Amino acid sequence: MQVDGKLMSESLEQIRTSARQHESDGYAGLWSSESKHDPFLPLAIAGEHTSRIELGTSIAVAFARSPMTLAYTAWDLQNLTGGRFVLGLGSQVKPHIERRFSMPWSRPAARMREMVSAIRAIWSSWETGERLSFAGDFYQHTLMTPFFSPGPNPAGIPKVVVAAVGEAMSEVTGEVCDGVFLHGFTTERYIREVTLPAIERGAARAGRSLDGFQIFGLPLTATGRTEEELAGAVKKVRDQIAFYGSTPAYRGVLDLHGWGELGEELHRLSLRKDDDDRWSKMGDLITDEVLDAFAVVGEPETIAGKLVERFEGLVHRIQFYAPYEHAAGMWVPIIEELHNAAAKS
Repeated sequence: MQVDGKLMSESLEQIRTSARQHESDGYAGLWSSESKHDPFLPLAIAGEHTSRIELGTSIAVAFARSPMTLAYTAWDLQNLTGGRFVLGLGSQVKPHIERRFSMPWSRPAARMREMVSAIRAIWSSWETGERLSFAGDFYQHTLMTPFFSPGPNPAGIPKVVVAAVGEAMSEVTGEVCDGVFLHGFTTERYIREVTLPAIERGAARAGRSLDGFQIFGLPLTATGRTEEELAGAVKKVRDQIAFYGSTPAYRGVLDLHGWGELGEELHRLSLRKDDDDRWSKMGDLITDEVLDAFAVVGEPETIAGKLVERFEGLVHRIQFYAPYEHAAGMWVPIIEELHNAAAKS
């Protein structure tokens, strides 16, 4: 398994420093997310200050943009980074698309399939010079004059990876994408029994091979160098599991394990807006059994072995999901252990 990192983007100087440090520490990829900042701009800076590490968005909100705007941005970043850019997309949820971005929402899996197909059609037009003619249910792109075409990309066509939890979106990744971002709220069993079969169905429907298709894992990881640090990390991870478990869209993961009632209770508690301490109380409902299913827990020297045991042969790349304060250097020996394990295999 290769290990990816998260690009910190609070300031321009921090981006430069973070990108250089991640490359020096041996990370395979570095991802920029869409939360408080634009996900693409930091990657232009990171691209100028690195030479090896892969760079991408994890994720950019697809439905906040059009296929054409995404195509242009990805094309330029691919060229700037010398072929190291990956366009990572996610659907987000309806309230954010409609109320935060003021964009239309409908049939997210079908819309994502069409968006990726439209982006690929635009890229093909630029690469080959053929007439752009894409007409779908959600997007139509039929105008591309030479003045607006950047022409072939010296660095090649960017890869497209989409985030998926449910079966419908997982099938879309198998149909039209180069990989899938697994959500942090998943389990080894859910990946094996639900996600992978859905990806395979999508690929079979499209008549395409999954050779080269990459699965990006985001395992919740609770670790610390002292008992106090580890206990604090475990508490934060329990709270994060409870937060995701309260979301009806993710209920399928709990249902697979027979924990549907837990999901219902978490959802009820999440709606109690008169209780400011509800999120912590919800975390207390996450038993050790549930914690172990969703997270890798232990002292730093045990994490690499546990990750290999759980995910080797199941995912190709991982990014540590650690929703708590921790020293960045804590992960470096874990990465080295994973590299050594890969070399031995």
